Amino acid sequence: MKGGAIDFLTKPFSDTELLRLVRAALVLDREARIKEAERGRLERRFQSLTPREREVLPLVVGGLLNKQAAAHLNISEVTLQIHRSSVMKKMQADSLAELVRMAALLGISDTLSRRS
Repeated sequence: MKGGAIDFLTKPFSDTELLRLVRAALVLDREARIKEAERGRLERRFQSLTPREREVLPLVVGGLLNKQAAAHLNISEVTLQIHRSSVMKKMQADSLAELVRMAALLGISDTLSRRS
């Protein structure tokens, strides 16, 4: 029933109640815009990855060891490490945890686990 409304006012309502709801709506809108801008920046970074780097990303964030990810892609461990480093640099991630958070925001899932 709300269909995007943050709340309803019942008559009679006070000016302070109306202002409180308008402020709350503005805060929610600002937060949504910030999140959307961040997602846009992450999407642009993701688009800068090569096709091979896009294959490496879900394996890395999925927790596979370099050896396991390299074997999955039929490449050497050193080559995987180079791609992994490039992914970290292009995505501007300072840590693996930050890269995992970015991947989650982009909807990139880890299709494999360490046990695969």
